[in-house]
Amino acid sequence: MSERLIALAGNPNVGKSTVFNELTGMHQHTGNWIGKTVETTQSHFYYKFNDYTVVDLPGTYSLSSASKEEEIARDFLKSNKLDCTVCVIDSTVLERSLILVFQILKLTNRVVVVLNLCDEAKKKGIFVDEDKLSSLLGVPVVKATARSGKGINNLLEQVHLISTNANKPKALIELAENDRGYLLAKEIANEVVLESKEQKTSFLDKIMLSKFTSFPAMLLIFGIILYVTISFSNYPSMLLKELFDSLEIRIAEFLTSIGVSKTIISLFVYGLLRVLFWVVSVMLPPMAIFFPAFALLEDFGLLPRIAFNLDFCFEKCGACGKQALCTCMGLGCNAVGVTGARIIDSPRERLIAIITNSLTPCNGRFPMLIAVITMFFAKNSAVSAIILLSFLCLSLAMTMLSSKILSATVLKGMSSSFVMEMPPYRKPQFFKTIVNSVKEKVLFVLLRAICVAAPAGLLIWFFANIKIANISLLSYMANALQPVGNLMGLDGVILLAFILGFPANEIVIPIALMAYLSTSTLGDYSSLDSLRQILIDNGWTLKTALCTCVFALFHFPCSTTLLTIYRETRSKKWTLLSVLTPLAVGFFLCVLINLIV
Repeated sequence: MSERLIALAGNPNVGKSTVFNELTGMHQHTGNWIGKTVETTQSHFYYKFNDYTVVDLPGTYSLSSASKEEEIARDFLKSNKLDCTVCVIDSTVLERSLILVFQILKLTNRVVVVLNLCDEAKKKGIFVDEDKLSSLLGVPVVKATARSGKGINNLLEQVHLISTNANKPKALIELAENDRGYLLAKEIANEVVLESKEQKTSFLDKIMLSKFTSFPAMLLIFGIILYVTISFSNYPSMLLKELFDSLEIRIAEFLTSIGVSKTIISLFVYGLLRVLFWVVSVMLPPMAIFFPAFALLEDFGLLPRIAFNLDFCFEKCGACGKQALCTCMGLGCNAVGVTGARIIDSPRERLIAIITNSLTPCNGRFPMLIAVITMFFAKNSAVSAIILLSFLCLSLAMTMLSSKILSATVLKGMSSSFVMEMPPYRKPQFFKTIVNSVKEKVLFVLLRAICVAAPAGLLIWFFANIKIANISLLSYMANALQPVGNLMGLDGVILLAFILGFPANEIVIPIALMAYLSTSTLGDYSSLDSLRQILIDNGWTLKTALCTCVFALFHFPCSTTLLTIYRETRSKKWTLLSVLTPLAVGFFLCVLINLIV
């Protein structure tokens, strides 16, 4: 069996990753906005006794070295002996897409051009004569709608023919530099494209991109998502909790029946397992709602427009407009937002995006915020969603302010220009998007939380059970932190809970309960009302609840995000600044609230 190397190239947002998924069955995440693919992804497929390795290159508009994406794509195409290069182009904007085709044809004529998004072109009244385009370019041209799998079989055959030298294409056009390339693209597009009707700005874009309605529309969309997340996550959380409570009892009874000591049972069941069960029951339901809803917005094409609206704001802060994309990613997981900063070309602006991403509350902080808001500020889901949305707006404001301060001090410089293409609105692939979101985000983040929660559970158990003069280490540490906690409108127990919750934010409240109740295992509660009463009995007021929410928004990154920051920056200095920046914001705001209230 012969082995062949295939490269997949194309502009951002032309469905390249979807073509990759259809060829390989790998199900790489696809999204309806630019900057999704920053590094190469590869997989295999078999066709007619040949083993094909397909490399999905970053989406790029050209092969110049203006950005990291273009650099990676250019270097790979130049440094590898490819059997075939598949260039995916958008049928609805052929003229723009041809520029990259010309540049690839300068490197090799072993090319297959894929006219993707033919379904969208048809809706817009656009028809491309693929035979005429093929004769002008001198390479095979395949029409496709990758989302539905149409044209993929023809693409496989054309790739096979070129890779095995059964078809030896010869580029017929004269490839010129600079302006001549754009003129040539226009000439070819005019010759092969028939457009039956003039395109108009969509009604949705008149709302989403308007000077007056864009921000209210964004707030409404996020408010609806938060309302749905809050309303529909409580019941499954309760069911999971009941299931895990029953399982915990059965495991403890089994271990007792086989003679395991009470200390080991306490350590394993009420230390390690109880933390794991808590994290799963608290995290899984809201994540299972929030991540798919967020993915559907992305697939539909709304997130790029939200990022576009925020572009001007970030530019005024001396940062790059692409930081808006990283901020949106951070709502799901700060570690993902940090790695997403790779799409920013400027090293200075990339650092600003990385350092400030932890100011965005990740999905792991939502359960604590929702619980505190529901207990002390509003039991109605709609009101809770509005309050949570207000906290998100505060988070965005602090992100921009911190970006402005960083760009004026340790990371001085002018903001770079950012040109962003608005993708068309597309009907979301509901089932596929939800399944991929659950597999790639929900389960991934949950598994990572479980991995860090297990050792955290053991550590908490030891702190609670090791006693000096009949007082646990947990109580000693809480008392030591009491003066700082009082200054911030909190107390030593809450501060200690945040510190011990460094591996996973979801265990902050149960750690606080454990310290308040002086128990040797992780605390539990039957309802939010019972938890509220426990907190009130231990000195909580509306001010305490407000300061806790603010500090939940702004404190040091979790362990996973911190490790990701160091891997991305390779610098202890910037990693430390990434810890101090959100911590300083949280400390200052909590002290300010305490002084005012």
